[in-house]
Amino acid sequence: MEEKAFVPIAHIHTPYTSKFGIPRQSGLAENVICEIEFLPKYRNPDAVRGLSDFSHIWVLWKFEGFESEDWSPTVRPPRLGGNTRMGVFATRSPNRPNPIGLSSLKLLGIDTSSPKSPILKVSGADMLDNTAIYDIKPYIPFTDSHPNASSGFAAEHIDYRLKVTFSEGIFSELSEEKMENIKQILSFDPRPSYQNDAERIYGLNLYNHEIKFKVIGDELIVLSIVQD
Repeated sequence: MEEKAFVPIAHIHTPYTSKFGIPRQSGLAENVICEIEFLPKYRNPDAVRGLSDFSHIWVLWKFEGFESEDWSPTVRPPRLGGNTRMGVFATRSPNRPNPIGLSSLKLLGIDTSSPKSPILKVSGADMLDNTAIYDIKPYIPFTDSHPNASSGFAAEHIDYRLKVTFSEGIFSELSEEKMENIKQILSFDPRPSYQNDAERIYGLNLYNHEIKFKVIGDELIVLSIVQD
């Protein structure tokens, strides 16, 4: 029997237009609202019948820009400083034999009024804008949640946050909500752990704006916000 090829069923729209700055795990940027838009073939309200009864969903998606014919059994997780190797299957690195991501997202609602409906309103996404979605499944707490599970080497970074402040005189036409979202995203510290130069100025793109910042100790200082 011929093997059936995987095909995208939808794309997600997020404020993350570049890889740098995307939250390292799903669920962290809990206030950032994103949209999952189905491709025409799967744009059928019957396909999401009953989904609104669930508070969260699993999303299976494709890491963009990480395709490679070769693979390595070990990778260097950024949170371990970029020098310590761990087995690829003990990490969530995008550099995998198959570039597949799995995220748990909060389902805020289903828009049925748009010409492209149904559109899923979600939060907690950790994906590049326009990422291809391969499948969506409901999150079921009594089987999917394991409160006593161990977190391995990731446990030491669970509560790590930076204090985010804005330099005087910064002006942005972005809404207060989006400014708060930017603050939340930056608090997760997008820098690789091995970069700790207080004089270095970093830049990332969110909501089609270039944001420049530097980090001194545990404080991230936003220097400018300029529309691309």
